Amino acid sequence: MGETVKVLVVDDDRRMVKTICDILIAKGFAAASAFTGEDAGARVREERPDCVLMDVRMPGIDGVEALRMMKQLAPDIPVVLMSAFATGEQAEEAKRQGAYGILTKPIDIQMLLSFLSILRKEECILVVDDDPLFCKTLKGILLSRNYQVDTEGDPEKVLALMEQKYELVVLLDLKLGDADGLEVLKDIRKRYPSKPVLLVTGYREDMSSNVEKGMQIGAYSCFYKPLEIDNLVAIIEDIRRRKLRVMLGEPFEIN
Repeated sequence: MGETVKVLVVDDDRRMVKTICDILIAKGFAAASAFTGEDAGARVREERPDCVLMDVRMPGIDGVEALRMMKQLAPDIPVVLMSAFATGEQAEEAKRQGAYGILTKPIDIQMLLSFLSILRKEECILVVDDDPLFCKTLKGILLSRNYQVDTEGDPEKVLALMEQKYELVVLLDLKLGDADGLEVLKDIRKRYPSKPVLLVTGYREDMSSNVEKGMQIGAYSCFYKPLEIDNLVAIIEDIRRRKLRVMLGEPFEIN
């Protein structure tokens, strides 16, 4: 995603669309407008915005139907619906169709801006492993998938590094030379209770007890070397989506 996040704002209330677009532009985002679900679908097809903010109730196809159409065109596009009259059933159906959430009108602009800021932020993956070759290889793979990556081989420096920038997720080897990865996990959990930590080990049988202890401490999941990259990326993307939903008021649970 580029530095400037482009948001498509969709509502039949043209005055509200203009107001939201003006606010987004003033905050450094790019904004485009549409006034029907059909028009919004065409804009998604032609322009591929980074995010869609769309009313549920509009003339023609409603927001949920437009959402369904958008997801067929661009399955990964983040869509946030808004409504003054959304029912619980509508909210559940919207989530089933892939919406990140429904904002109640009048929308909380600060909540929206926080959500968009996470979209714009270059979230970093921290790889903690004392094997330089493994770190270099994994970093190259993740960089090729457009992630930002930090690596650290010294367990004593992990917390200091995490204080310097926002880490989306930590990949933590359970065996760090003479150090115990579980102790690093405990330190991370104390300082960052909800930070997703993925355990990594090349010793499936020998480390089974430590893996179990790590999950009890609060690790998100565990991967075994050699890593299945597609599965790893799927977990990272799931974490990212859940983090974005936190900005819309949903809790983030470790397990």
